[in-house]
Amino acid sequence: MRPQVVIAATLLLNAALFAVNLVVAFESGSRAVLAQAIYTITDLIGSGLLLWGLHASLRPADYQYPFGRGKERFFWAFVSILVTFTTAGLLALVLGVEQYLVPDRVTHIGVSLIVVGATLAASVGSIAITLRELRIGRQTLRALLESANQGLKSIFFQDLVTIAGCVVAFVGLLVVYRTGDFGVDGFTGALEGFLLIATGFILTAESREYLIGRALDPRVARSLLAEVERDPHVRRVRGLQSMLLGPDDALLALRINFQDGLTTDQIETTIDRVTLALKQTHPVLRHIVIEPES
Repeated sequence: MRPQVVIAATLLLNAALFAVNLVVAFESGSRAVLAQAIYTITDLIGSGLLLWGLHASLRPADYQYPFGRGKERFFWAFVSILVTFTTAGLLALVLGVEQYLVPDRVTHIGVSLIVVGATLAASVGSIAITLRELRIGRQTLRALLESANQGLKSIFFQDLVTIAGCVVAFVGLLVVYRTGDFGVDGFTGALEGFLLIATGFILTAESREYLIGRALDPRVARSLLAEVERDPHVRRVRGLQSMLLGPDDALLALRINFQDGLTTDQIETTIDRVTLALKQTHPVLRHIVIEPES
């Protein structure tokens, strides 16, 4: 999968959506449409942060960062989630509550409905781009959601929340048109803000695990253990520790008890053989450290 394609497409879509939503929000006075504008501009900023994180993570390892900078993607995904969901959600919530308590007149409802519909269509298109990239990379949606790729997951959830928000905004504007109750517009905007904040909390909690240093999935760890112990010169793996250094970068440390009677050269050859085999079967393992146990 090409994350840069998904992020770039999101940037372009949000830039267009922000301009249209903001103009219509000021013309109509609708807090529901303004909530959409707030979300798209913060989504635009968040996508830019993800793109920067992807660029920063590609810098080579050096003395100060011996295992590379893969965690840059985790950090900037975390910042993107805070900006996109929490900040946008709070702004939309506050403006929606204000409109609910002290309603202002909402005009140009027909144009507002068209803009909300266009935003919905663009978000569906963004999800289609993500799914296309998954097919090109021969991956499934489930694999993406279970992966450590927080940046792409946040973009996917951004689109889902946008779709949900558009549905809420569309219904709210129809109610305003039918009843003339402008307070409903504020309630709609506040509900959109709540959806953003709730999603942000979920993604932030997950990002925390990767920033601290999450291990490989237990199923992957068990398959690694079985693969190493199949080597005829390995008696038993006494210790296995791992840490994700990026969505496609992991560190693996093994403490191996080798068969008795092996020479130093034989142990070194076995370590090289095991290391090569693991990297071939699990490309995510960029760094492997093996410690012989006496």
